[in-house]
Amino acid sequence: MTTWVLLRGLGREARHWGDLPQRLRAELPGTRVLAIDLPGNGRAWCKPSPSRVPGMVDAVRDELRLRGEAGPFVVLALSLGGMVAMEWAVRHPGELRACVLVNSSASGFSRPWQRLRPGAWPLLLPWLLPRASLPARELAVYRVTSNLPVRAAVLDDWIAIALSRPVSPRNLARQLLAAARYRAPARLPVPALVLASAGDRLVSPRASEAIAEAWGAPLRTHPGAGHDLPLDDPEWVVRQAVDWVRQRPPA
Repeated sequence: MTTWVLLRGLGREARHWGDLPQRLRAELPGTRVLAIDLPGNGRAWCKPSPSRVPGMVDAVRDELRLRGEAGPFVVLALSLGGMVAMEWAVRHPGELRACVLVNSSASGFSRPWQRLRPGAWPLLLPWLLPRASLPARELAVYRVTSNLPVRAAVLDDWIAIALSRPVSPRNLARQLLAAARYRAPARLPVPALVLASAGDRLVSPRASEAIAEAWGAPLRTHPGAGHDLPLDDPEWVVRQAVDWVRQRPPA
């Protein structure tokens, strides 16, 4: 039985996947789906975030060992989570069967303004200011990461998540630093599928295209979704990931 590990990005946690884990289980009956929080987020919100991606890899592997999970795993990862997946594959390739990387990026393949678009900074400012109200911060994240009209139910859920497990400004800064520092490997020793959003206003889709081109990996681009592709079209993400695994079983 294959176990899938889901990794979210900057300042996000397992609950931000919404119903995607349930959709994945429905498509792959009997499959275990584990959403792991990076240090500083979610269940690990009290822990300090590593300022480098390898430290995040160590934390994810430690958490899986504590849960008694041995792998090998298929990793579905978004943004910063994708960088963690890349580094995991390089350092411990025997632990992974495949990676599905969603709207990720890395230094060496993309320019800084592609990895974080300049136009996103003003939209993200309320999220980066600790004195901003939670509703304002979460609304700012919603508007820059999704291309759908704001759904009150989703926004309310995000506010409740932020209240229950707040990400500290220090941890958010350390995660940003880790992402900025991360340099992609020249090649990935495990099969990878790259998913991108043509409408991503946070990270240029060119960043995903560059990764796919460098590794000769298949690229699938959603025509209208934003950076949070699992929010905008979870069915599309699951379909692409599952079809790819079925058509090309990971070695």
